[in-house]
Amino acid sequence: MILYPAIDLKDGKCVRLYKGRMEQETVFNDSPSDQAIKFANDGCEWLHLVDLNGAFAGSPINSSPVEEILKSVDVPVQLGGGIRSLQTIESWLSKGLSRVILGTVAVEDPSLVKQAASEFPGKVAVGLDARNGMIATRGWAEETDINIIELAKKFEDVGISAIIYTDINRDGAMQGPNIEATAALANAVHIPIIASGGVSSMDDLKALKSCGAKLDGAISGRALYDGVINVPEAAAFLKS
Repeated sequence: MILYPAIDLKDGKCVRLYKGRMEQETVFNDSPSDQAIKFANDGCEWLHLVDLNGAFAGSPINSSPVEEILKSVDVPVQLGGGIRSLQTIESWLSKGLSRVILGTVAVEDPSLVKQAASEFPGKVAVGLDARNGMIATRGWAEETDINIIELAKKFEDVGISAIIYTDINRDGAMQGPNIEATAALANAVHIPIIASGGVSSMDDLKALKSCGAKLDGAISGRALYDGVINVPEAAAFLKS
């Protein structure tokens, strides 16, 4: 498993939200690139970026800090938020992004995901965000009646590199991940699953690693910023 430190971008700063609510933010670093360098120096193999403003706007908003991060670190970077066209995907990949994460468009236009995965092999992941097992889109502001496992199965043979699964009710709440739902999703599909939302301790990482399903990695944010999880220790443990 891989530890993916989360750098969530809002108004050019590195923040964390509480359960996805834009009005409930905590700023952790005014310089996202400095934060990225710290994570890379701590031994992280990947970075997970989210353009929060872009997720609501439907197009990239925090492009400048993302580009600065890409220039500042050598580790691969994945990005989600506001990526809803082939043109935007191609633009980000040309700037050095290792992987784009398609969320809202994966729900609203699955054919675009298939086309993107075909044109950019290994460079496209899908972000599935859910409340109580049902998909939410557009920065988690709009809820649907789409079951997450049913949607995930539709991408089984498309060629995507991973699914990032976020339990919205756990995100930023420091209450632990939804182990049962994560394992159920991972066991339902052959696509690599990256767990996100609520990872707040080493015990959470240990639980995910031994959940009865093979996971590709785990994303954590607030616990890393608060120092509750030691980044070098966590990265080494998941890799072992």
